[in-house]
Amino acid sequence: QEQLVESGGDLVQPGGSLRLSCSGSGFNLAEYAIGWFRRAPGPGKEREGVSLIGRDGRSTLYADSVKGRFTISKDNGKNTAYLEMSSLRPEDTAVYYCAAVHGILLARPFLLEDTRDYSPWGQGTQVIVSS
Repeated sequence: QEQLVESGGDLVQPGGSLRLSCSGSGFNLAEYAIGWFRRAPGPGKEREGVSLIGRDGRSTLYADSVKGRFTISKDNGKNTAYLEMSSLRPEDTAVYYCAAVHGILLARPFLLEDTRDYSPWGQGTQVIVSS
């Protein structure tokens, strides 16, 4: 069974840092691009695409809201992707999800919006940025 599991979410003060992990099992992550998405708390909040990395780890893409603060990476040998988050802000508070999309080499902006081809998805990990 193909599965993704996120970890690393926590309560952190504004300005702090966290590293999220996304571990895959049942499939070879080297054949997949990995996207990170988040959903902030509150009614009407939609899921937001945060970052994307191509299957070989060379092509990356970031939402404007996190550019310069977040870094996505991928270790195909460990079947794991990461999201390093720094200079965290209260508005980064959300449940963070990773998801896999097969065969993508180049990280293109539309893939942060159109998630129809992503499978599997992880269960999410909670990040709270608060003093």
